[in-house]
Amino acid sequence: MSSDPAETVSSVDRVMRGRFANRFYLDAPVALETVREIVEVARHAGTGANVQPWHVHLLAGEARASLVAALGAAHETEADAHRAEYTYLPNDLPEPYAARRREFGAVFYGGLGIAPDDHAARARNTARNYRFFDAPVGLIFTIDRRLEKGSFLDLGMFIQNIMLAAGARGLATCAQEFFSRYHAVIRSALSLAPEQMVVCGMSMGFGDPDWAARRPHMPKAAVDEIASFHGF
Repeated sequence: MSSDPAETVSSVDRVMRGRFANRFYLDAPVALETVREIVEVARHAGTGANVQPWHVHLLAGEARASLVAALGAAHETEADAHRAEYTYLPNDLPEPYAARRREFGAVFYGGLGIAPDDHAARARNTARNYRFFDAPVGLIFTIDRRLEKGSFLDLGMFIQNIMLAAGARGLATCAQEFFSRYHAVIRSALSLAPEQMVVCGMSMGFGDPDWAARRPHMPKAAVDEIASFHGF
């Protein structure tokens, strides 16, 4: 890393600003040493009392293909029988969050050319989740269910570190809550201990540059909308 603080800040900012949930990947493998480097740096995430509540399973090759096949069978034949072990969003989402969610749907599906009433196309796009969007590396994040909500904060920081470390190495990622509903399938495939709860998954690989160039940019709330400054 550069010894020039301004250059360092610029590099870090560029990775954060350039990060987005990439759902289109090149058919190109990612070296094991690169994946290990990402986990090596990400493990330094902040964590209360140094508990480090996270665990991540990284899959490629046959291991990834085997899990994808099991997930595909479950999703295509009995999707309604699977439920996550935690609630991600409330059914009655309050404002301004509901408006942001509607905006996401319009921007995301609009960018894919999928009409609001084209339920079949939306379902096909959702199904791409279980294939890790065809990325060469799939990640499954778990947390010890005996811990409390505070440990989810730590896990989130670890997950964010994974995404930023990947971005710094030219890789794209997409965090996916989708996998939490298929925890029974994942538990069996990865022989998870009973106390391990499946929180989410992630796709990782070299993003398709054509999609990156033409993708719609997801709007983010302005600083003054999300921050209050006191005593400055």
